[in-house]
Amino acid sequence: MDFLELAKNRFSLRKFSDKKVEKEKIDYILAAMQAAPTAVNFQPQRILVLTDEKELEKVSKCTKFAFNPPLNFLVCYDKETSWTRGNDGHDEGEIDAAIVATHMMLAAKSVGLGTTWVGSFNPKDVKEQFNLPENYVPVAFLPTGYPSDDAEPAAAHSSRKDLNETVFYNSFSQK
Repeated sequence: MDFLELAKNRFSLRKFSDKKVEKEKIDYILAAMQAAPTAVNFQPQRILVLTDEKELEKVSKCTKFAFNPPLNFLVCYDKETSWTRGNDGHDEGEIDAAIVATHMMLAAKSVGLGTTWVGSFNPKDVKEQFNLPENYVPVAFLPTGYPSDDAEPAAAHSSRKDLNETVFYNSFSQK
């Protein structure tokens, strides 16, 4: 499928089958992650691949949105590696992690898997449960796997604002 079709068909999957994800598909998702652009190409992303049942269970100690997938990616960035904008000191690490995670979600969809972005978690719990180094900042969990037979997009999945509400040419004061 072409890119726009892929982007439109991807939805936040919250019901997973028990089928394990093949190593080849995990490797494919990680290759898409590696190909993602980052600020100054510093590549501060740090991805924890969770496949072990004990490790997957720890996710539910960090968020009520665990969804019990057979695979979960913890997307972090290293604040000692991420690029910081000189003008105001803004750390671009979270943006880099978001770009990386988006590549991962779209790659997963392209090989028949589903994902959702889980940003609702307690960062302190994540750091403790997964023994993160002090300089790693958790950004998202990406529960990943095959959709269950009754999985479907949320009702508002296809609802989008008109472009004239979100896109402006040359000035934001066009209206």
